[in-house]
Amino acid sequence: MKYLKELLSLVKRNIRDYGMYIALFVIMITFTVLTDGLFLSSRNISNLLDSAGYIAVLAVGVMLVIVIRHIDLSIGFLAGFLGAVAAILMVNYGMPIYVVIPIILFLGICAGSVTGFLVAKIGIPAFVATLAGWLIYRGAILLATEKTGTIIIDNETFNAIGNGYIPAIMEVAGLHFLSLILGGVLGILFYIYSAITNRHKKIKYNFEVVSKPIFVVQLAFMSVVIGYITWLLAGYNGFSWTVVIILAVVFIYHFITTKTVIGRHIYAVGSNPEAAHLTGISVSKITFLVFGSMGGMLSALSGILFTSRLQSATTTAGTLFELDAIAAAFVGGVSAHGGVGKVTGALIGAIVMATLTNGMNLMGVGIAPQYMIRGGVLALAVIFDVMTRRQRG
Repeated sequence: MKYLKELLSLVKRNIRDYGMYIALFVIMITFTVLTDGLFLSSRNISNLLDSAGYIAVLAVGVMLVIVIRHIDLSIGFLAGFLGAVAAILMVNYGMPIYVVIPIILFLGICAGSVTGFLVAKIGIPAFVATLAGWLIYRGAILLATEKTGTIIIDNETFNAIGNGYIPAIMEVAGLHFLSLILGGVLGILFYIYSAITNRHKKIKYNFEVVSKPIFVVQLAFMSVVIGYITWLLAGYNGFSWTVVIILAVVFIYHFITTKTVIGRHIYAVGSNPEAAHLTGISVSKITFLVFGSMGGMLSALSGILFTSRLQSATTTAGTLFELDAIAAAFVGGVSAHGGVGKVTGALIGAIVMATLTNGMNLMGVGIAPQYMIRGGVLALAVIFDVMTRRQRG
C-alpha cells in the first residue's frame, strides 16, 4: 500500500511527462480492440513508425522553437522544397547521394539561419518572418516542379532511407536477429545504465528520488516496453532506416538539451528571456542557433525522409507538415508559454498523432472526422497544459 501511494504520488507530480505515455497506451489498446488485434501487428507498427518519421523529426525542431517562445510556419514547405532540390540534384544532374545529403542539410541550415537573423537581429516577429518563408518555399516548390510535376527518383540507396531496413545478418525463430540485439539487448542495457547513472547523480546532489522498489518497477516496466516493441519490429523486417534516423535525432538532441550548456541556455531563454539576458546569455545567439540548426537542418532531414519514402518529389510536398509537427509538439508536452518541453515528448507526440491517423484508417473512418478528432486531441493537450500550469501556480 505504501509503494502504491508513492507510485500514484509520482505520477501526479509528473503528470505532464507521464500523461502523454498514458494517453498513447490507452489509444493503442483502444485501436487494438476495435481492429481485432490488427493495429498491433508487426507490419502495421512498422509502417506506423515509418510514416511518422518525417513529422517526428520536424516536431523535434519546432518543439525547440516553441520552447524559446517563437513559432516556425515555414518548416513544412521548406522540407518539401529541399526534398525537391535533392530529387533534382540526383535525377537531373546525376549527383551521388553522399554529396546530395550534405548539400541539402547545409541548405536547411542556411534557410533556418536567414529566419533566425530576421527574428533575432532585425526584430521581425517570428510569425511574420516564417509566414513569409511559408509563401516563398511554397512558390519555390511549384517553380522547381513546374516542368515535370512529379520527379521520380530511381536511386535505390536514397529510396532505402525511407523504405529500407537494416540488414538481418540472420533470423532466429523468424525474427530479425540484428534488431533483437540492438533493441532487445543493447537498447534495454543502455536504458538501465542511463537510469541508474541519473539516479546516482541525483542522490549525489541531494535531489529527491523514488524508493528503490518503485525504481526497480520503473526499470522493469520500461524494459518490457522496449523489448516488446523490438519483438514486434523484429517480427516484420526489423528496424527500418527511418526508425534508426529518428532514434539518432532524438538521442543527439536529447543530449544537447539535457547535458550541455547550450541546452540549459535554451530553456533559460524560454523561461524568462529578460532574466537570461541579465545573467549574460545571448538571447539573439540562442534564437539564431535554434532557428538555424534545430529548425532549418531538421526541416532538411524531414524533407529527405519524406521524399525518400515517396521515392519522388511532388508539388504538394510539405503541405500541412508544419501544422502536424506543431500539433505533435504540443501533444508531446511543450508549453505555449515557453521554457517547457522535451525532445522525447515531441517524439511521443508525433507517434500519438500518427497512431490516431493509422488507427482511424484501419477502422475506415472518413477524412473529415479524422481532422476533427485530431483537432480535439490538440485542444485537449493545450487545455491540459494550461490546467497543470494553474495547479503549479
